[in-house]
Amino acid sequence: RRPPRSTLSSSSAASDVYKRQVVNIIKDFIPLAPLHNPAGIQGINACKDVFSDKIPQVAVFDTSFHSTMPKKAYMFAVPYKYYEEHNIRRYGFHGTSHRYVSNRAAQLLGKNLKDLKIITCHLGNGSSITAIKDGKVKDTSMGLTPLDGIMMGTRSGTLDPSVVTFIANIEKGMSPDDINNMLNKKSGLLGISGISSDDRDISDAANNGDSRAILAHDMLAYQITKFVGQYTAVLNGLDTLVFTAGLGENQPKHREAVCENLKFLGVEIDKDVNDNMIRGKEGKISTSNSKVDVFVIPTNCLLYTSD
Repeated sequence: RRPPRSTLSSSSAASDVYKRQVVNIIKDFIPLAPLHNPAGIQGINACKDVFSDKIPQVAVFDTSFHSTMPKKAYMFAVPYKYYEEHNIRRYGFHGTSHRYVSNRAAQLLGKNLKDLKIITCHLGNGSSITAIKDGKVKDTSMGLTPLDGIMMGTRSGTLDPSVVTFIANIEKGMSPDDINNMLNKKSGLLGISGISSDDRDISDAANNGDSRAILAHDMLAYQITKFVGQYTAVLNGLDTLVFTAGLGENQPKHREAVCENLKFLGVEIDKDVNDNMIRGKEGKISTSNSKVDVFVIPTNCLLYTSD
């Protein structure tokens, strides 16, 4: 049985056996994860009603793998009181996925994770990129909420904060909740393409020459490449690059577009191998001459949900 999974808690750095205080921590962070944490609590309570306390439950926090980030990486440059009084900071998400694929890459290489500099790209309708060194997360693209980072299916990703206030001044009738809804549910690939949040639909339109669909894909590849470049600097080098999740596992064109602009790092992929590494296949798509090992690894979050 899948254990209950919650998105956010800065107070828990690992999976935690159910206790009342664990649920209270999840409740405390509902304002920062309003879609995920209430559902996690409902799942815990439902299981408790059915199984009583005889069967232990494990709460798994999506943020826990990112708890090793240094303070210089997770702090935002806003007045310090917002961190002290309201826990405003970078948390990161998709932690169980990043943890699994980074460990799996080390296994495939026959090396210790602590000896590798790895960047993991979890690319789906929600996407995040994580820099890992010495087996620890050094930085990750999602922030206080899953809205930060690269553009996603319906999420804007990182943007100039003044864009928000500018739109608020233009659209006089939009409340903060309306703007939040727009950035989370009407932006990203959907907002740019005007077609869909489903990358398959955008791919079909791009193949038929739709300029906005092509732009959406160009922007996505550009932003992924930019984060990989930034994180290579953070890690002071790069040994391994991993693609995972829906787009990462099943869109060879996106992987190729990203890697094409990483040739300066010595990245070289085998196009035929890359094109066929889809639908659950796992393996290396880089050539023997590549200075960086590039993998496609299907994610398996459940493996770590009770670890």
